Amino acid sequence: MKIAHYGRLSASKVAPLDHHSVHGAPQEEKRCSFITANSDPVYVAYHDEEWGVPVHEDEMLFELLVLAGAQVGSDWTTILKKRQDFRAAFAGFDAEVVASFTEKQIATISSNLRFDLAKVRGIVDNAKRILEVRKEFGTLDKYIWGFVNNKPIITSYKSCRKIPAKTSKSEAISKDLLRRSFRFVGPTIVHSFMQAAGLTNDHLLHCPSHHSLTN
Repeated sequence: MKIAHYGRLSASKVAPLDHHSVHGAPQEEKRCSFITANSDPVYVAYHDEEWGVPVHEDEMLFELLVLAGAQVGSDWTTILKKRQDFRAAFAGFDAEVVASFTEKQIATISSNLRFDLAKVRGIVDNAKRILEVRKEFGTLDKYIWGFVNNKPIITSYKSCRKIPAKTSKSEAISKDLLRRSFRFVGPTIVHSFMQAAGLTNDHLLHCPSHHSLTN
């Protein structure tokens, strides 16, 4: 799985871990423990090359916010496999284009993706909110990263059981997003987004990705 599959710019990706195989026991022990021998290669590649890597492109931030919400009630592997479909449906997550979607387009997207109609409407509404944020802050990037003083939060968890579903920071971001009328941005979804976009590095201490992202 090449990083180009995800479409990140070079500033928002890391080199794949130097493992001979996705399924070898020694490699699994090094990664975060939620990656197992049964993990789908798509999910493994996402963990190795994307999860926790700082993102500063507005389109990618919008995409990850959408995917973080989409995986609720599903799982990351399923959503990652539909990622290209989401990109095609939502114009590469260009907020200006998505904000102009009509009800007919919304209904078509919901049907084609087999994705909840209310959630599609929420994505379109969020695109409009992003345009408002840009008017105030210049970019979505400046707004979002301002919550962490433009520096990733580095955690030191030794067990996946210790990683919280939400934090005081995700609650604060969620509260402000809701104040701005964003939808589907509860603190748990926001924390998942923070992990995906690299605002927080929640890789376990023993995981090579934790070290590569902090050095």
